[in-house]
Amino acid sequence: MIQAAQVASKFTLFTHHAKTFPNLVTALRNSMLRNGDFTNETVAAEQVVQVLNFDIHLVKDFKGRRYIERITECIPVEDVNNYTFDHQKEKTLEGKFEKFVDNATRYYTKETNKELFKYVNIMEFQDGAYVMTNKISDKNLSEMIRNMDDTDAAGFREFVQRLWGVKFTDIGEVIH
Repeated sequence: MIQAAQVASKFTLFTHHAKTFPNLVTALRNSMLRNGDFTNETVAAEQVVQVLNFDIHLVKDFKGRRYIERITECIPVEDVNNYTFDHQKEKTLEGKFEKFVDNATRYYTKETNKELFKYVNIMEFQDGAYVMTNKISDKNLSEMIRNMDDTDAAGFREFVQRLWGVKFTDIGEVIH
């Protein structure tokens, strides 16, 4: 399913039984590891979060009614190269070593505490009504616009501007 979502179509739909969004990522990652597709947990999880744009979480209440509890957006965290090259300016071996240790600390922190994704609820069912709780990311807004016909795109632009004050360029990029 993850492979198909990466290359086969503009969108992929599937069902799952995870209670939370992080649980969904973990379950899919573990499935990929179990299948032998991957041997590295981080790489498998990175592949998962690259295809999970939105999770529409349904629940069944005590009366047996099903409803959407929340819509969650997955936002992959881009790995930023924040290493310093100040060691080149250092005159002493001690200074160069200190800069090396700073970079090594950054490297090992990134590798051992790697934040692969953030997630935000876009909409939640609260007190009997649907409430918009967070803005959809600029990247997903732009991709959504690019995949709509002119009529749908115009209506979506108006909706997003009214809701979050977001405006778009003619090619669907978010204007800041």
